[in-house]
Amino acid sequence: MTPVPSDLSSFPITGRWPAKHPDRLQLYSLPTPNGVKVSIMLEEIGLSYEVHLVDFNKDDQKTPEFLSLNPNGKIPAIIDPNGPSGAPLGLFESGAILQYLAEKTGNLLPTDAARRYQTIQWVHFQMGGVGPMFGQVGYFHKFAGREIADKRPLERYVAESKRLLGVLEGHLDGRHWMMDDEYTIADISLLGWVRNLIGFYGARELVAFDSLKHVPAWLERGLARPAVQRGLEIPKRP
Repeated sequence: MTPVPSDLSSFPITGRWPAKHPDRLQLYSLPTPNGVKVSIMLEEIGLSYEVHLVDFNKDDQKTPEFLSLNPNGKIPAIIDPNGPSGAPLGLFESGAILQYLAEKTGNLLPTDAARRYQTIQWVHFQMGGVGPMFGQVGYFHKFAGREIADKRPLERYVAESKRLLGVLEGHLDGRHWMMDDEYTIADISLLGWVRNLIGFYGARELVAFDSLKHVPAWLERGLARPAVQRGLEIPKRP
């Protein structure tokens, strides 16, 4: 019996970004530290998906179509044509999407209840601490914030970013991944941000990254994974 094609027409975003493969998960993203979390996850679990570039240079994220899926106007966002009830499901917030995909496929999230919540706590650590603080370092060190004469904001965010790296350094002592020997969504949530801080943001010396031992080794292991390498380039920038 031929499967019935998924109908995504009730989602206004598909008017601007038509789905060529409506039976596949639809990803709306840009290869930023938040965006690549989901593309890496999808590459790791091998779930079929169709990617749509949300071009910040064109303010795509501010259009009514995009805001209809994510009223917060941030990437990434997804539509899963086969949601929990069999009906299409739209989601935003990268941490929520990681958890959803892990639970949907039974991958990269421990089944043991205690370890599951321990994994999720590190995803929240990234969402509430690492992402916002590292992002502020990027703004004040690389972007428009450099023009601000008062250096106290940069100093504050650098100090907090160094503290957060210290938390990771202590946790990774004796561990291969955030959850011991088990690679999980906790690692995926963090990899892009740590990479961006010392790479694109150019803050390697600023946060004394080379004084650390365990975080650099963890980052190297993560970046060596083929799925991570692919996910970091999805979608292609214009």
